[in-house]
Amino acid sequence: MDTFHPLSKTIIFLSLLLSLNLLCIVDATFRVDTVTFNKGFSYLFGEGNIIRSADDNSVQLHLNQYTGSGFKSSDFYDHGFFSAKIKLPSEYTAGIVVAFYMTNGDVFRKSHDELDFEFLGNIRGKRWRFQTNMYGNGSTNRGREERYYLWFDPSKEFHRYSILWTTNIIIFYIDDVPIREIVRNDAMGADFPSKPMGLYATIWDASDWATSGGKYKVNYKYAPFVAEFTDLALHGCAADLLQEVVTSDCAAQEDGQLMSDDYASITSKQRNEMKRFRGKYMYYSYCYDTLRYPVPPPECDVDPAMRQWFKDSGRPKFDEKRRRRSKKRGEVMDARNYGKQEGV
Repeated sequence: MDTFHPLSKTIIFLSLLLSLNLLCIVDATFRVDTVTFNKGFSYLFGEGNIIRSADDNSVQLHLNQYTGSGFKSSDFYDHGFFSAKIKLPSEYTAGIVVAFYMTNGDVFRKSHDELDFEFLGNIRGKRWRFQTNMYGNGSTNRGREERYYLWFDPSKEFHRYSILWTTNIIIFYIDDVPIREIVRNDAMGADFPSKPMGLYATIWDASDWATSGGKYKVNYKYAPFVAEFTDLALHGCAADLLQEVVTSDCAAQEDGQLMSDDYASITSKQRNEMKRFRGKYMYYSYCYDTLRYPVPPPECDVDPAMRQWFKDSGRPKFDEKRRRRSKKRGEVMDARNYGKQEGV
């Protein structure tokens, strides 16, 4: 008589496949092939503050009173999908910025391209904030930043953060939720990133602006601050940045592959999730900042329903009475929890 439960058989079978390296483990969100640090990355700065795991699949970036740290991809890429699972520093992290981004600014200092996630430090008990941005051809005077709250605590567990960049579209993802989509049009011109870029990750002291406009500084009493990265993904055609050379076969194949992968198209369910995210958690958008841009930049698809929720400054409207009450409660909590801490 067969004494094994069908579920037990399945578990035994999967264990056998794992032991024979016949089962491909993929993300619960996307099918992502990962690369080890040694094969895909190199140190950027603060080498002594970079700790790699024994299997070379994970890396920690540390910030202490002496230096931050960072790493970068060994190659530059002509479009692609770039991703990592990240866990941010815990406890009091005001003034700290953890950045996960693409750029070519080390070479094109006055005409660089950039796509970034920047996590803006946190005071314990408050929601984490982060921003995304895009620059093309050095258009830093036309920044296209958006700021949001996270709907989870990013210091408790890993979440996947991803950037899809093709010739016509850019999508920022958190896990499998698209949070921002930029569709290229002719009116954008060179403002849409076009030159090969590398993938970077850094942690650094941004006390002068990161948390509440610089009100809260980094407190090194809590150092070292540790950001963890694992399951790093680099899907793209490597390019010669100086000569901007990439083989046409690779470029055509990669662009076609990118557009056929599951992260290249936003499903109706994901589009609804993106709309809910942006309606609930976005607290600044350049597209609604009419003081800065009386005429919205050409890629902005201004939603009339969302427009009524934003002031001319691009920030959401709040009931003044509720805001005063929240501010007073926040000041009491800040004084109670952090009034006696050093450096704050």
